[in-house]
Amino acid sequence: MTITKPVNNVRPRPTLSAGIPSSAIVVAVLAGAFFVLPFIALLAGITWSDLPELLTSRSALDALWLSLRTASAATAICIVFGVPLALVLARSNFPGRTLMRSVVLVPLVIPPVVAGIVLTEAFGRRGLIGEQLSALGIDIAFTTAAVVLAQTFVSLPFMVTTLESHLASSGEHYERVALSLGSSKWRTFWTVTLPLLRPGLVSGVVLTFARALGEFGATITFAGSLQGTTRTMPLEIYLAREADPDAAVALSLVLILIAVLVIAVAYFRPKHPHR
Repeated sequence: MTITKPVNNVRPRPTLSAGIPSSAIVVAVLAGAFFVLPFIALLAGITWSDLPELLTSRSALDALWLSLRTASAATAICIVFGVPLALVLARSNFPGRTLMRSVVLVPLVIPPVVAGIVLTEAFGRRGLIGEQLSALGIDIAFTTAAVVLAQTFVSLPFMVTTLESHLASSGEHYERVALSLGSSKWRTFWTVTLPLLRPGLVSGVVLTFARALGEFGATITFAGSLQGTTRTMPLEIYLAREADPDAAVALSLVLILIAVLVIAVAYFRPKHPHR
């Protein structure tokens, strides 16, 4: 009687150098060092004994709390507007779609200061829309609303591009099946499209929040720098850099830790053991 050993279906993990030239590994190490070394230098430059006092100052707490509130509000707005916009760009074909996509991506490539100037020309007190709103007693520039608007303007492209690429890769098969079975477009959107979109939406939300949290140029141009009103964490770091470099380094550490955390959440994928 012959006993057959069970076949092991678990594939061996590839080694680091499998299929990768040695020269590419060396260059990759240098590239990684280019990114890692500045953060090591930042940690080395911190006076750790002074860190609690620097991080609990009134201005630092005001800036951190304002950044978290405005970035959360901007992210919520990006969800409301970004999901339909990405859906239209990915699943429809209309005249000017390429131009529309290009306009949506413009904030990704222009300097943030230019974005702030664009917003000022549109929503400033003498702007195209802002002047009309000002006549009604509604002022946006140099208010907390201006911070949210600036963060939304520079963050929305991240949401749209993430969702659009996810929609393009998922295809329309399941939606077409649902529609052929008599489901309405609205019900198909809620029961089929959104569940399929969930991984992309999670990544888009986290990346959008991270971008909004780190926004500087458009904010200071369009909203100014008023403590407790428009001075977000990046602005507080910029001002502290001139008056108190140690405080600027400490605040930078906080912002970096938050950014690393949200990016780690965006790219975290749980490993499922082989059964």
